[in-house]
Amino acid sequence: MQKQTKSLLEELEAISQHRDLSHVIENRAHNIITSAINLLELINTKYDEKTSEILERKLLSAIKGRDQARFSKSLRKNNEN
Repeated sequence: MQKQTKSLLEELEAISQHRDLSHVIENRAHNIITSAINLLELINTKYDEKTSEILERKLLSAIKGRDQARFSKSLRKNNEN
């Protein structure tokens, strides 16, 4: 009798198929929110109050508008000054 084995990727795929989509969404949201908070804290330590407020607004605007370039442009523009 030959033992049938699965690859590690097949095992991981099987596990992910059984996960509840709402748990996946909650987990990703938690990770994104935590990262955003850490980013905002980093911005507040690196830039003055006025600049950090502008960058925070640009970050939120980029998220709402689903435009990654919006925040990057503001950051590059600020770093040039």
